[in-house]
Order: sequence, then structure tokens, then C-alpha cells
Amino acid sequence: MKFQVLFPSCFSASNAVVDGSMDGIDGLTPQGFRVFSYKEMKAATKEFHPSNKIGEGGFGSVFKGWLQDGTPVAIKVLSVELESMRGEREFISEITALSHIKHENLVSLRGCCIEGAYRFLVYDHMEKNSVAHTILGEDQKRMRFNWEARRKIMLGIARGLMYLHEEVEPHIVHRDVKASNILLDRYFTPKVSDFGLSKILRGNITHISTRVAGTLGYLAPEYAISGRLTRKSDVYSFGVLLLEIISGRPVLAFDMELGEQHLVQKAWEAHTEDELQKIVDPVLGVNGYPGQEPVRFIKVGLLCVQEAAKSRPRMSTAVKMLTGEVDIDHVKITEPGHITDFTDIRIGSNKSSKRSLFSKDSDSSGTPTGPPQNRWRFE
Repeated sequence: MKFQVLFPSCFSASNAVVDGSMDGIDGLTPQGFRVFSYKEMKAATKEFHPSNKIGEGGFGSVFKGWLQDGTPVAIKVLSVELESMRGEREFISEITALSHIKHENLVSLRGCCIEGAYRFLVYDHMEKNSVAHTILGEDQKRMRFNWEARRKIMLGIARGLMYLHEEVEPHIVHRDVKASNILLDRYFTPKVSDFGLSKILRGNITHISTRVAGTLGYLAPEYAISGRLTRKSDVYSFGVLLLEIISGRPVLAFDMELGEQHLVQKAWEAHTEDELQKIVDPVLGVNGYPGQEPVRFIKVGLLCVQEAAKSRPRMSTAVKMLTGEVDIDHVKITEPGHITDFTDIRIGSNKSSKRSLFSKDSDSSGTPTGPPQNRWRFE
């Protein structure tokens, strides 16, 4: 079976249809996007040696590699399923989203490789792994981030999403904002990554209807139930991420004595009891942060996860709320919505069993993130 793929204009002045390979396309494109050969990918990863494998996801593996000039990179190896073309769709989505955009808080796509059935994406390597690994990992492994570091990470994520939603044209909805998709460079600058599920909103389009894709715990309820995707779907996921980074807890956890714990619900209960302080990660200590700033950030998180999408702020407003440019002391926070049950998810008209609709997910270290309920992707 041959693949016939319509690629974005990053490969040539006009769109090119590529049939199974990229013969005749070599070196750098006018936008600085590079097309690598399979031989270069093998050399960069030392023939995909297991010691260079740093991640495992739903569509393949991630290897650390080194280009000929010594530059470290992360190479994502896409496993293409011939019948469903799932890997091919993710490959196209990622290139379409990242080939023409640059932002400090978005992962940089250096190039790709298409040779026969092989599909590779080449990114800058992120030395400090992911938020899931460093902040939400097991207690003995996670790093003890101070408040300033967390603040920098949260603001960086917010600015990256604001750029996607409101600044770049056409607008982009990420659709899978979560802790394992936020990578950190050597300076702990956050980079939003993994655009394989992203969708583009062209012209004046405000929403699209699509099959549900994402991760349980981060799914906006209206999107999970109806398939109606908007930028507010990402805002919801961002709100969940804020609560995780501030608390140091995953959105879904299981305690042997207390049972299943839902972070969004716990934050809401703390809000109704006027005890938001107890959501703050204990490792910060009582004197480890300035006054009520973490409480303000928690409130912004709760505003982002409100059940009614129209009540959630735009990302540009969320940034101003986080920086204190917009006062939220008198803003009413309504009850959040959250999907925690598989049976609430819209699965469209596909008659496949639930088992075939889910795929395990993991962070860039190759370690599954969170409890079992938090490791499934809906497609």
C-alpha cells in the first residue's frame, strides 16, 4: 500500500503531493525546515540503540540522537498502521502545526524524514524531561521545584497556548494539553509539545466537531460528551495542569485508604471551604511562596475548569489573571465539570469495542504517567 500525503507549504513554494518518499527534496527548505534521510536517522541514534531510547508513546518511540554537528535532538519514530493511517495522520498534524510557527514556549521541530514506510520527526532535545516526570513523579524521584520555578513554568505554558489560540494564523487547538506534553529545557523553560492531535481553526471558525481525543482527567466535559472542540477545550486542560503544578499531585490518583482522588473536585471543595491553601504542594513549606499568590493561581485554575465553556477565560485573559493585571478577587467561580468515567466519553459512530479506542500513554522518559486511569488516549 502506498501513502499519498498532502504536505504543508514547508516543503516547497506550492503544496507537494509525496508518494511514499521524499525523493528530490533535500536539505533545508526556505523556512529552515530540514528533510533528513533514513541513513542520517540511523547514524544519529546509533542505529536506534536501546540505550538511546527516552520515551514510548501511542504512535511509536522517541530516541535521543546527535546530528553530524553534535547537536542533541529528540527523534520521534512514528509507527504507521496501514489500515487505519493513524500514525500518518499524527505525522501530518504535527508537521502542519509546527513547521511554520516559532515561540519560546513551543517545542521546535527541526525537520522530518520520510523514506518508504518510515516516518520520523526531529525536535530539539529537552534536557529536563517533562512536567509529569519532574514535578508529578514519584516522591523519591520528583524534583523539589520552588515557587518561582513553578510560576515560570505555568506562565510559559499559558503564553505558549495564547500564541496558538490567538496570535498565530490560522489558530491552533492543541487537543492534548497535559503534564507529559510539557517539556523542560536546561533552564526549565516549558515547551508545549506533541501536536499529533492538534486541529486548525481556519477563518472565522470557532469550533469543529470531531471524535474525542485526549487524556482522561484533562478532557473538557462538553468536548468529551459531544465532540464539540473549541479553544476553551484547551483552556480546561490548562486549568487542570495549573492545579497539578501547584499541588504536585496528578489529576487522578488512587489512595489505598481514601480510594480514587480527583484533583479538580478536591480543589473545588477547598474553594467552597475557603481553604485553598491546603491544595498547595507541602514541599514548598509555609514560607516558600509570596503571600497569597499560589491561591490566586489556584483560582485561575478553577476558572479555567468551570463546567460552562463560555465562563472560562481566554488564554490571553488567563495570562493577565496569573500576572495580576486582571483582578479576580470578585470574579465568581462556578462549579467545575470533570469527566472521570469511560462511559461518559463520546465514541462516535464507530462500532469497535472500547478496548480498541484506547492506547496507553507515557512521558518522555518512557515511564507511564499517573495512575492507570490517567494513561489512556481516546481517538
